[in-house]
Amino acid sequence: MTNLKGKTAVVTGSTSGIGLAYARAFASAGANVVINGFGTPADIEKERSAIETDYKVKAVYSAADMTKPGEIADMVALGERTFGSVDILVNNAGIQFVSPIEEFPIEKWDAIIAINLSSAFHGIRAAVPGMKKRGWGRIINTASAHSLVASPFKSAYVSAKHGIAGLTKTVALELATFKITCNCISPGYVWTPLVENQIPDTMKARGLTREQVINDVLLTRQPTKQFVQPEDVAALALFLCRHEARNITGANYNMDGGWVAE
Repeated sequence: MTNLKGKTAVVTGSTSGIGLAYARAFASAGANVVINGFGTPADIEKERSAIETDYKVKAVYSAADMTKPGEIADMVALGERTFGSVDILVNNAGIQFVSPIEEFPIEKWDAIIAINLSSAFHGIRAAVPGMKKRGWGRIINTASAHSLVASPFKSAYVSAKHGIAGLTKTVALELATFKITCNCISPGYVWTPLVENQIPDTMKARGLTREQVINDVLLTRQPTKQFVQPEDVAALALFLCRHEARNITGANYNMDGGWVAE
């Protein structure tokens, strides 16, 4: 069992989906957490207080905008100020937009690169000095199967996720002698509210049944024909925080039901 008592995790994009599963997994192991992301104040407070109630740890919310380097640095500083350290940083915030490249809106490209890639750089840059000082740290980046392979019409997303894989390797090499690891996890399609909410629109747009959308559209690239569950991704992140994972660094773990094996 992973014991993170006395440690603090900052997880971006953690008010729902994979990010919330990360936050709850770290809390279950005893870590205090800083959550961040979109949502109504009531929904965010519900999740924040549930973490404290369920796991008897402390959780605070940062409204940091992942397109603003100063606010990202302030989010890390909030964790250090509130809990005394930021020991685990999970860069998970992300957005998506799909379009042919010649029609791809420039502002959408800029936003996806900022939120999916640059925010990770800014978070790592802010967290590393404290990790070095304490002689321990875990940096985990949520990449995607699209960090390893491409799909059409997702130029910004695929570029950002390939960038995350490269950033992960570089940071791992720089921090290799400081007892700080940096790895990324590359899920395929994960069953989240974001994915579930796309199904009715796709059914309507393509004239398909729910089952056809799931099997022939969403899971067409995943040989297992099963969605990855957010808790599965979080369990891997938790393992990467264990003492036994101290020599795993610079790795890209694909969790995609066999997608990139083809």
